[in-house]
Amino acid sequence: MTSQTTAAVTKKPANVQPTQTPVKAAAKATAAAKTGAVTKPARPTGATPAATPAASPPKPAKPKKPKLVRDSFTIPKLEYGVLEELKQRIGKLGSSAKKSELLRAGIKALAAMPDPALLLALKAVPMIKTGRPARD
Repeated sequence: MTSQTTAAVTKKPANVQPTQTPVKAAAKATAAAKTGAVTKPARPTGATPAATPAASPPKPAKPKKPKLVRDSFTIPKLEYGVLEELKQRIGKLGSSAKKSELLRAGIKALAAMPDPALLLALKAVPMIKTGRPARD
């Protein structure tokens, strides 16, 4: 083969444009952002303005779920029994509750108390030694 025929075989047609790679497209977008150029996204052909998703009513934003904390604590057996009694009492009222819900309701009730009543409630609870109980 001569160099002339080799050049004819490897030559690309003049009317075909090379496609952009994602890296080049990202670099172009970054350069446009730096210069302050605003580019519009390409609109598909044949689309009508009524068919675009912007025409539908916006969905209400979902409230964020609170972050949960897992903890463990020591509680006297008699007070633990009170939790069961409260669960049964709530069951008789036509509702149900978990232990954690009862504890959270108690925290809300304590938080709503005025300072003198809160101190009285706290003094009514005997102090216990913290940590894991001894194995029997």
